Amino acid sequence: MKPKTHPQTIPHDHFNDVIKMGVAACAITVTPTGEVQLFPAGEFRAADGRPKDAPHWRIDAELATAIIADFESRQNLTVIDYEHQTMLTAENGKPAPAAGWFSKLEWRDTGLYAVAVQWTNRASQMIADGEYRYISPVFTYDRKTGSIHRLINAALTNNPALDGMEAVAASQLSRLTDSTPNNPIQETPKMEGLMEQLRWMLNLPVTATVDEIATELQKAIDQIKGAAASAVSAPGFDIAALVMTQAEQIATLTASAINPDPSRFVPVEDMKVLHLELAKLRNEKLEREVESVVTKAIAEGRILPSQETWAKSLGFVNMASLQDYIATAQPIAALTRRQSTDDNPGSDGLDLNDSAAIAKAARQYQREQEQLGIAISTAQAVDFVTATR
Repeated sequence: MKPKTHPQTIPHDHFNDVIKMGVAACAITVTPTGEVQLFPAGEFRAADGRPKDAPHWRIDAELATAIIADFESRQNLTVIDYEHQTMLTAENGKPAPAAGWFSKLEWRDTGLYAVAVQWTNRASQMIADGEYRYISPVFTYDRKTGSIHRLINAALTNNPALDGMEAVAASQLSRLTDSTPNNPIQETPKMEGLMEQLRWMLNLPVTATVDEIATELQKAIDQIKGAAASAVSAPGFDIAALVMTQAEQIATLTASAINPDPSRFVPVEDMKVLHLELAKLRNEKLEREVESVVTKAIAEGRILPSQETWAKSLGFVNMASLQDYIATAQPIAALTRRQSTDDNPGSDGLDLNDSAAIAKAARQYQREQEQLGIAISTAQAVDFVTATR
């Protein structure tokens, strides 16, 4: 992809491209000649392992063409100073003397060079005497690809990896690119400060890019909208007020958990006693209901007296099943007649002293039960038809 050029006046619609770039300084050995190599061709890294926010730095002929075009659009010579003092002077108040000047760049197979460099006598002598060994260019690069976009200036240095140099370079970028009052790039230092605040708020590392910050910020926004939809949609929504309100609510709930109000709670032992009493009342009520249902069923001849214990046990476990059984059971006429005769053995037409009559009644009872799907033995049938009141 062909890189974008960055003239000194950067249009507003390219401002996002600027803040997505990194600013760095690296170093290459220098000699006291009129030519200085600023970057090697291809991909490269600093001796200390930088860049940490890009896969590498890189420059080729196509990128160099754009860099040279941008560089040649400047009206002033570009400075080579000592130890990047041009950028540090605003902080330490020390002078920033020039070591040299240049206004022309040239691409070669081995890299990008500053040509026709005008060294000061002092700088030439210091280089020749070995007092300075490296040239350190300051440049912008794409944090995603590592492609070099723009040359800012250069410095003589003996420390190829100055601590904090990237931050210093970023903070001075707008001043060193001759920006105009209407140039949005003047906001870069403010944007860097804003990025630092957002990294802190989102608990991101200092190397987090703009895209990474934007992604995490959107996640936070989505979570706030989901957790406090009514507050967010209310007029005059204030996120700081929302955070304060939620903090107060958490503090109140925490205090309540640590120091509960005794008047709002029942002691555990009292609750246990209450549950036991309630269970006892429910059992007593169920016993009365089962007793009533079974007694009535026996009286109607729907249950044998010998089935009383079984019927009550079923009722305690599942009253609905017992009631269904009783509803489908056919009343046994012999039993109901027997229960209605007091102590008169012959009043219901069955002579208890007539074995043949008893056998006949027992077989009739068995047939009635078989029609209901109930198997009754002869002994049970005899016991049923001869049962007393």
